[in-house]
Amino acid sequence: MNKLKSLLNNKKGGVVNDLIQGTGSLIIGVIIVLVIVSTLLGANLLTAGSAENATASLMRDNFTAGIDAVSAKIPTILLIAAVVLLFGVLVLLVAQSRRMGIGSGGASL
Repeated sequence: MNKLKSLLNNKKGGVVNDLIQGTGSLIIGVIIVLVIVSTLLGANLLTAGSAENATASLMRDNFTAGIDAVSAKIPTILLIAAVVLLFGVLVLLVAQSRRMGIGSGGASL
């Protein structure tokens, strides 16, 4: 039980850090995919014949539709991330204040 307690104490801010790192990784991954697809389409590397041209056009249209669908959800995702971040900071502040002995007195407001 003491090992579990020490592991939890050493993992302060883990949720916030994981959230920030995950969001950053997702953004970087989307940017890399956008650059690769736009480079391939811009250099006409996917358009060797009529069937490939239609495939490239459909891929571009589907990719654009997918990006539009994701970008419509970005405000909601950022709102949820902000709420999680605020709750994480609040939990850390409450834990720190208890460790410092603030608010443990008998007086109440």
